[in-house]
Amino acid sequence: MSKQNQRMFFVIFLLLASILAVTSVFASTETAEAPIPQASGSHVAWWVWPLSLFIVTFILGILAVLGGVGGGVLYVPIVGGFFPFHLDFVRGAGLLVALAGALAAGPGLLKRNLASLRLALPVALIASSAAIVGAMIGLALPTNVVQTLLGATIIFIVIIMASAKKSDFPEVPKPDSLSQSLGIMGIYREESLGKDVEWHIHRTPQGLLLFIIIGVMAGMFGLGAGWANVPALNLLMGAPLKISIATSKFLLSITDTSAAWVYINEGAVLPMIVVPSIVGIMLGSIVGVKILVRAKPKAIKWMVIVLLLFAGLRALLKGLGIWK
Repeated sequence: MSKQNQRMFFVIFLLLASILAVTSVFASTETAEAPIPQASGSHVAWWVWPLSLFIVTFILGILAVLGGVGGGVLYVPIVGGFFPFHLDFVRGAGLLVALAGALAAGPGLLKRNLASLRLALPVALIASSAAIVGAMIGLALPTNVVQTLLGATIIFIVIIMASAKKSDFPEVPKPDSLSQSLGIMGIYREESLGKDVEWHIHRTPQGLLLFIIIGVMAGMFGLGAGWANVPALNLLMGAPLKISIATSKFLLSITDTSAAWVYINEGAVLPMIVVPSIVGIMLGSIVGVKILVRAKPKAIKWMVIVLLLFAGLRALLKGLGIWK
């Protein structure tokens, strides 16, 4: 075994030990205000759930990279549908999972001049405010209503993923007056072309209005909004695909933070769920990046679509009381 692999296994061992140490502390404390419901007749040891969650999120982290989707989009419907945790806790953890990935990627994207602060800040101001409202709405609604809406949203995301066509360099005949006033434009190095590419955007007012809806949905369901950010920035506003993806990733570090504070303030964030989830997703993402070189993205994309469709239908039927 090479020294690099030895270091990797040592890091994983330390992280697993940390998970068990943290979860053992929280398992021994009183959780009368926010108990984790267990399946009826279940007498499973407490440590089984964090360990299972780590394994599942590790796999989800790999699939998220290979399928080109955010970890939160996979996390909430799958963990919410197949683990005995209240949906409020799952949504709170889902926001923190998406936030962790965004914070890890953000500095590098800004350094490479791919994430645009001028594009992100006005969008973030609107989307983060809307995400706070969405989080409050989501916590106020009955669980079965949120489950039903979550299932419908996931199915809608599946339709977008299956049908949407992205454009590397959308045609923007002329930047609109609002984007010019805000100075939303830039230049980045496009390695595939071997030259610098200058870009600007249009339809800025329509895009900012759309981000109100995106922010509400992100806060309400804890999905993170990468699945919607990229089409809005790329197809509607005309930003190049790489700029859209990088700015969307950076944007999550602002919008998800706003919504996450609402869940934290309401006691809907449990470290026993959050810690193994974040560690699993992050380690899975590292492995996923290495597999991505050899994998066939199209096949993986459809595998993710089928997985999301099943999870979305389960959430929808569960919310309607058809699937217990």
